[in-house]
Order: sequence, then structure tokens, then C-alpha cells
Amino acid sequence: MNLFEEISQRGLIEKATSEELAGKINEGGVTFYVGFDPTGDSLHVGHFAILNLMRLLQKGGHLPIGVMGGGTGMIGDPGGKSKERNLLTQTQIEHNMEGVQAQLGKFLDFQEGNRAILVNNYDWLSQLTLIDFLRDTGKYFSVNTMITRESVKSRLDREGEGISYTEFSYMLLQAYDFYKLNEDHNCTLQIGGSDQWGNIVSGIDLTRRINGAQLYGITMPLITKADGSKFGKSESGAIFLSAEKTSPYEFYQFFLRQADEDVIRFLKVFTEMSLEEISEFEMSVREEPHRRLAQQKLAEEATRAVHGEEILEKVVRASRVLFGEKIENLDDQVISEIFKDVPSLDKEISSLNGGYSLIDALVETGASKSKGQARKLIQSGGAYVNNISQKDIDYQLTMDDLASPSFLILRSGKKNYKLIHLK
Repeated sequence: MNLFEEISQRGLIEKATSEELAGKINEGGVTFYVGFDPTGDSLHVGHFAILNLMRLLQKGGHLPIGVMGGGTGMIGDPGGKSKERNLLTQTQIEHNMEGVQAQLGKFLDFQEGNRAILVNNYDWLSQLTLIDFLRDTGKYFSVNTMITRESVKSRLDREGEGISYTEFSYMLLQAYDFYKLNEDHNCTLQIGGSDQWGNIVSGIDLTRRINGAQLYGITMPLITKADGSKFGKSESGAIFLSAEKTSPYEFYQFFLRQADEDVIRFLKVFTEMSLEEISEFEMSVREEPHRRLAQQKLAEEATRAVHGEEILEKVVRASRVLFGEKIENLDDQVISEIFKDVPSLDKEISSLNGGYSLIDALVETGASKSKGQARKLIQSGGAYVNNISQKDIDYQLTMDDLASPSFLILRSGKKNYKLIHLK
């Protein structure tokens, strides 16, 4: 299978501007770019598919350029928005770019061979003068055509909203980016979301008019779930690639919870796994869906790509806690997330210095109604400290029993957990 056919079968292509593009992708050596407007300091899982496509293309012999929209980010893309964006300051944009650049480095190779390039369009857009830009670039754009572009038309059709001249001009700036990247880096392909089709075509037309170069474009489909809802949201909001905004444990659990109807498609879109390997998981979904092997694989591959192998190992271990695995060497945040719905008892951490009897702990947390019941529970092997059975009725809890810097977990029976928060 050739590369273009593979990325098509993965569901990563919605439209392409030319049939010639398939041959060029299969030949290798294409320089392509994807733009990232730094409206926030972290990308979210809605960007995951395009990052994976960039990674697959680079490994297939193509050269990626990540364009940070330091200039266009000050204007705001009207595409996909129902109203005017809040304009960001230069300081906010620079802060956001630092976060996004770090995340791109997890998917792209900036070190060897056909290494990725990172540029900031503020470097060239800030050098343009208004009169020269209108004379040399604006003359190639027809307002009649611009208002038919979906990103603009949807705003014009929305009563009471409209669009400012600032955002209306965004299309010219992005088109100029494509021309500039072609001039400086021989970039011939732009990739964007489905809402970027008009902007991509504008860049192709502008460059052809100025220097006659043949450029190409690819748009990717909006990733949705089987029920038609947009992928990337959870009950708590958007799922970010930043560990500060979405913890690795929550990130892992998000992918682990994906439905059988979606998981195979998501393995194709979000991972580097071969299509042959994915087909084996497709069989497991049909024949033994209760094992959720495909969901586990999706969660592992996604977490590894974004957070690395070491964090993945901790997250996998944490996810096994509820299945009885020993609880140790976890951090407070992970413990809080695993047991967020579990009743908690606050204690002074000094109570562990002189020993704190397991019997008292079982009674105080409500795991046992009385000390007599607690003794029977311990003797029968039904009392657990951090998922380890404890049968000594004289057992004293100490600092060594902490599962994390501030938490200790008791369990009675199979699933009755109690949390002790040491302050």
C-alpha cells in the first residue's frame, strides 16, 4: 500500500485540491506546512489527528513545517467561529507559542534527516506595510469570491453578528503565508482542517498569480463520534495535551472510555499502528468486546505519544488500582482522580508518627460500624491497606503506609474504598 492510500484509508483526508497530489505524496520529498494560531498555551485532542498526519508524512519522507501564527494570531481566524474572537496581546501570544512548540516536538523530529522546521509568521507579516500589501497582494483577491468562502459566508448569514474587516482580512494573511513559505522553503502543500479549505485555495491562487508555482492543499475531516457529537470533549470540558490542563490519568481514561463503534476508527486516526495490526483489534471488538482490548491499546498509544513512556507506565499502573493492584508510589493528584467519588477522612499527618491503629481507621472512615466488627473484618482477611490484605488486628498505620505523599487507602471487601487524607 502506498502512503497516500494509507493515509486515505486511515480517514485523514477529506478533500485534496488536485489528483496529482497522490503521486507527489507517494514519491516523497514534499515540503508541507500546518499552521497553529496560538489562541491558547496548549493544543487539545482536536489537534491530535493533524499532528499524527504530520508525523506519518515525515516518517514517509516528507518535510514538515510548523507555522506558529504569531502574526495571524493577532488577527483571528473567523473559520469555525460564530462571533469575533478576543484579540490577544503580544505577551499572551508569545506565552502560548512556547507551550504549543513544546507539544509539536513530541510528534515531529527536529533533529535528523528531513527534520521539521518551526517558523513564526509574525517574522514576515510584521514587516509588511499596509499600502504595499494592498497594492502587491490585495489586488489579487476578489471580494465577490471572498464572501462566498464558508468561513466568511457563515458569519455574514448570522443575523446580528457579521464580521469585522480585521477578521475578513485573515484570508489574505494566510494566503500570503503559503506564498512566503513557497518562496523561502519551496513549500508546496498546506494541510488544514475542513474549515480551512477557502484559506488554502486562496494561498494556492495567490502564489500562482505572483510566481506561477503549482501548490496543493489537503483538508482533514472533523473527527466526530458515531453519534455525531464532536470528538474531544468530556464532562469536565476539553481534553488538552498539556499535563497541567488535563492530567495524564484523565487523558488516558478519556481514550479508554471510547465506544466500540468508534475505537477502530480512532486507532487509525490517532496512532501509527499499521492497518494490519488495527484489523486484529477490530476482530477483538467483534468477538470479545467485554475485554476492551482496542480501547486499552488506543489509550496506551495516545498517552505514550503525548506524555511519554514513563508517564504511561504510571498511568497504566494507576488505572489497575481499582482492579486490586497494590497502591504505591503514586502522586496526590492521581490518587485524587482515581478516588474522586470515594468518601474521605481528614487526619493530621502527625497521627501516623506514633502509630494509628487499623481498627480505629476502619471505624473512623465508616468502613466498619464498630471496633468489634473491624476486628472480625481484619481476621477474615477482608481489610486492605492500599489493596494489600492485612490480617493483624494490632496493625498500626505509619508513614510507610502512605500510597502517595498525602493519602492512604483502605478497602473492605472487593470494592468498598475509603480515603484517608493526611494533612
